[in-house]
Amino acid sequence: MRVCRYAENGESRVAFYHDEFILPLERAVALYSEAGKGAAAELAKAGLLDCLPPDGSVNAVAREVAAWVESNADAARERGIAADQAQLLAPIARPPKLFLLAGNYAKHIEEGGGVAVMRKETFPYVFMKPITTINHPGSTVKIPDISPNHIDWEAELGIVIGRKAKGVTEADALNYVAGYMVINDISDRKFRPNPDRKQREKDGFFDWLHGKWHDGFCVMGPCITSSDTIPDPQTLALKLTVNGDVKQDANTSQMIFPAAGVIEFISSFVTLEPGDVISTGTAAGVGNASSTYFKPGDEVAVSFDKIGVLKHHIG
Repeated sequence: MRVCRYAENGESRVAFYHDEFILPLERAVALYSEAGKGAAAELAKAGLLDCLPPDGSVNAVAREVAAWVESNADAARERGIAADQAQLLAPIARPPKLFLLAGNYAKHIEEGGGVAVMRKETFPYVFMKPITTINHPGSTVKIPDISPNHIDWEAELGIVIGRKAKGVTEADALNYVAGYMVINDISDRKFRPNPDRKQREKDGFFDWLHGKWHDGFCVMGPCITSSDTIPDPQTLALKLTVNGDVKQDANTSQMIFPAAGVIEFISSFVTLEPGDVISTGTAAGVGNASSTYFKPGDEVAVSFDKIGVLKHHIG
């Protein structure tokens, strides 16, 4: 099951997501009823997390209606909104917390000149982004005037938490996941606030961190695929293209710390809440490795198996 948020008449609404169209929940409920399948009125006005496992209040009926929609795609398409006409929104408008990982794919570490170490020898490097970095599918990501020349891409698998989690084990961690989405963790590789400054020991670290924080630098979407649809998130092929040229082509199996291990680590000292988002790091192929960066007019597409394609523009 895939669900998304979209804007209609200035309001945020929820729909079932398909690659070619979206079907608003209220239209799905009407179709389901017209087919004599029963009442599902409680689904029509549900929120996105309400539809998802493990604790969504209408998850059971959402799964049932979504399965019927999948098997009656022609009828659903007639009632739906063409995907290229829908104004999609970031699936989670304001996550309580937005965590991201650095250095979670060995080849990405190596392309940056680092040395990858085995999982047992280290721990996940986790940082956070402000809510103002969140951006929508189909959006235009503005290159910041303050530092325009080294803006880079990072295709990442996003985890959406669906159940309060504290101190969970890796073996149990995926039972706390609502679903997965695509994220482009855009980065300003060489941001240097006050270039005439007096150098201090930690300047390099904060330059790196500040370079993650520009407005609109976390594009999310196009939907959330429910965790029961992706029982193993370490099997997903991913690809990022810029103007049709493939830049990243990898698989989530290449992560140093798998999704479940990341949840275990963060929840060991932070309480995770429904709606929290964890972006799990990027693979090799970032622009910085070849000194190639975004420029105005670029068209970006990030795809993950079983989720979809997240498209946006650079302006």
